[in-house]
Amino acid sequence: MFLDAFHAYVYKIYGTAFCVNVTSEGAGEGAAVLLRALEPLEGLALMEARRGTTRIRDLARGPGRLCQALAINASFDGIHLLEHELLWLARPAGRREAAQTAAIGRSARIGLTKAADRRLRFYERGNPFVSGPRGLSP
Repeated sequence: MFLDAFHAYVYKIYGTAFCVNVTSEGAGEGAAVLLRALEPLEGLALMEARRGTTRIRDLARGPGRLCQALAINASFDGIHLLEHELLWLARPAGRREAAQTAAIGRSARIGLTKAADRRLRFYERGNPFVSGPRGLSP
């Protein structure tokens, strides 16, 4: 988590599931963003096989499910997400920047006790693939 921005920080939680974060600050500063969910658009059959379900909403809704669906494991820890060929960050195709930011909501963080009330959780409003409380994902 202390690498330059845009590196993957992958770790195991509860000894069973991986989580992936994207580092967000300069080298030596411990700051990252947890990827909690994604909307599956491609590779559905592969995600379904990895997750053992055909329920599209549950393929990658939640940080552990997301990593399982994308086969993210400790081998991805430290990779640069703007340069790696197997796992990378990209801008959604066909969307304008203004349209992307208009639908972003904020809420309190989930699963924490320290500073849990801080609104540092960001999500796409109205998207059914958002993880967390039912009210955030219709």
